[in-house]
Amino acid sequence: MQKYEVKGMGCAACQARVQKVVSEVKGVSECSVNLLTNSMLVAGTADSEDIIEAVRNAGYDASLAPEDSIKIYEDDREKIKKRLIYSVILLLFLMYFTMGHGMLGLPLPKILDNNYMGNGLVQMVLSLVIMIINKDFFINGIKGLFHLAPNMDTLVAMGSGVSFIWSSILLFSNNGDALYFESAAMIVTLITVGKLLESISKGKTTDAIKGLMNLIPEMAIVIRDGVEVEVKANEIKAGEEFILKPGARVPVDGIVISGASTIDESALTGESIPVDKALGDNISAGTTNKTGYIKARAEKVGSDTTLAQIIQLVSDASSSKTRAGKIADKVSGIFVPAVILISIIVTIIWLFAGENLSYSLARGITVLVISCPCALGLATPVAIMVGNGRGAKNGILFKTAEVLEEAGKIEKIAIDKTGTITMGIPEVTDIILANGVEKQELLRYAISLEEKSEHPFAKAICSYCTEMGISPVNTEEFISLTGSGVSAIISDINSEGNEDRGGKACKDKAGKNRIIAGKKGFIEENAKIPEEIINEAEKLAEDGKTPIFFARDDKVIGVIGLADSLREDSIKAIKELHDMGIKAVMLTGDNEKTAKYIAKTVGVDEVFFELLPEDKEKVIREISQDEKVGMVGDGINDAPALTRADIGIAIGSGTDIAIDSADIVLVNNNLTDVTKAIKLSRATLKNIKENLFWAFFYNILMIPLAGGAFINLFGWTMNPMWGALAMSLSSFCVCMNALRLNRVKL
Repeated sequence: MQKYEVKGMGCAACQARVQKVVSEVKGVSECSVNLLTNSMLVAGTADSEDIIEAVRNAGYDASLAPEDSIKIYEDDREKIKKRLIYSVILLLFLMYFTMGHGMLGLPLPKILDNNYMGNGLVQMVLSLVIMIINKDFFINGIKGLFHLAPNMDTLVAMGSGVSFIWSSILLFSNNGDALYFESAAMIVTLITVGKLLESISKGKTTDAIKGLMNLIPEMAIVIRDGVEVEVKANEIKAGEEFILKPGARVPVDGIVISGASTIDESALTGESIPVDKALGDNISAGTTNKTGYIKARAEKVGSDTTLAQIIQLVSDASSSKTRAGKIADKVSGIFVPAVILISIIVTIIWLFAGENLSYSLARGITVLVISCPCALGLATPVAIMVGNGRGAKNGILFKTAEVLEEAGKIEKIAIDKTGTITMGIPEVTDIILANGVEKQELLRYAISLEEKSEHPFAKAICSYCTEMGISPVNTEEFISLTGSGVSAIISDINSEGNEDRGGKACKDKAGKNRIIAGKKGFIEENAKIPEEIINEAEKLAEDGKTPIFFARDDKVIGVIGLADSLREDSIKAIKELHDMGIKAVMLTGDNEKTAKYIAKTVGVDEVFFELLPEDKEKVIREISQDEKVGMVGDGINDAPALTRADIGIAIGSGTDIAIDSADIVLVNNNLTDVTKAIKLSRATLKNIKENLFWAFFYNILMIPLAGGAFINLFGWTMNPMWGALAMSLSSFCVCMNALRLNRVKL
């Protein structure tokens, strides 16, 4: 998707208008406009110039968002504040001449005492100046009318403008009727109060993202030509060396090349315990060096850092739409024209009911100024922004707004075992030897074969062999069959210089042998496994260990047993899922006995074993037919399953994984973050519903009240000024309700 910055939008009707005209551009397949962030995401083949031109023709402005910048909500708070101060000062003088004199009997200058025309002219001038101070309402409102896209500013401009014009007509007709100049001025002033409150509350909804952006230090110390130089953090280039003193924030992603320290990663991951860092360890931008002096080499800079990608991911998600938000957008698109029509109808009805024009206009004006399309437009994005920000603070990243909305509806979670339920760092626990085979002989074959594999089991075997003083020999024709095993031809095996701890050399005849390693089924296709070896291997499996069989040519030479320890939070995470009414399923390529042992230990409801990567995708397809399914995996081997699931959840800090295959990425390697993500989704969806209910309820109740529908029943009526105040507070209430998400316990 291409991102754009949009200027000139003031309410949900503006947002709906921009989205409509861009969606009609040839080649645009999807368009999402966000009122809160003043941004737009567009997918398709349309030229960017055509899109920008469409926005400008609609009365707004647009430009491509820079690739290396993160755009969040920016307000004109200071500008609004100045407008409000000037308006209030002048309004106080105006109120003195109207209510102060007329209702409280406060004295007027002699030249205006009992001077209807003079007093009226002063009111007209004061109200006109206030309207000029708040001219943006009239400029944007009239512009919207000219483009046949009326917006909230149109309602305000019409309400205030009609009051002013009608009062001017009454004044110059000199018929002594009450004037409405204070209403004209009060309407724009109270709406400005609402704009200021809305601006403040909008700003608070983006605090989480702003906090992430502020994690990057302004300055950093780099080494150039052997000298320490202080430069701006955004000027650091990949490959440069930089210095971190105690208390300093990390400016870019890098690798420690000297020194050791503890790094506080809480701002990035939500984990409060500092992490020890030493030579060769990775450090991330935005984290804080707590104790030692570190020299590091910059690996990723600017928009390539993990922090920048997290911010971009959160920002883009906040700019996308939920299903509920799309419904609100459709309503917003017809809301303002409908309100204008209702206002006209209300005025006509009261005229036919026998009321004078002043009274009838007052009812119509109140309908205009009490209606609030902004509450509809903000109901979804403010909740999404706060929810996304809360997730980012806890290391939970949602790819789109729709994912944040839908994750809470998950009914079943499928979880990959290795690296998710378990640590993914197995260790060798047992060695089983076939008759006539020595331990060092098996280990030398094992390390020679497994050193070319990237599988966690292979790394564990190589690590064990190295600790035992076993070194590899040359291999040829290495083959890896994903999910089954590996094979290679190993030649020139001799034991010279390779002695076991007892000093005995392990010798073998020179020559070439086809060595294979893998699961029982894979080995059985190539060699006969002795019954005693099978029995020993099954005992390992029953204890939750994984047996890896080794064969030379057509004879099994031994088995290496490995165990992968459970994550500390696995049992707790499964229990939390059950407490939330969610079923848990475990997927693994392990054998049946090992899989069932792990499944029983952690308490999952169902287990699928001996699965290849493509098999996991098939399982997800089957179990997702009747229930909404989430898949939790590492995002690489599990990519097909993550993509197939209704919601794919990647555990790990690689944001590239999230972008490519998963819908949610959990920065921390904590399985309990899955339940946090679901809780946050449910809370956000509930908040969206509350906001939409308030927005619809407010307008459904207030518009009839403003129009006078309850006068005959209950005697309820409303002054236009109170209508303007109610409108001002409506959007504020929606924003403040969204901020309640910051108090949700995860």
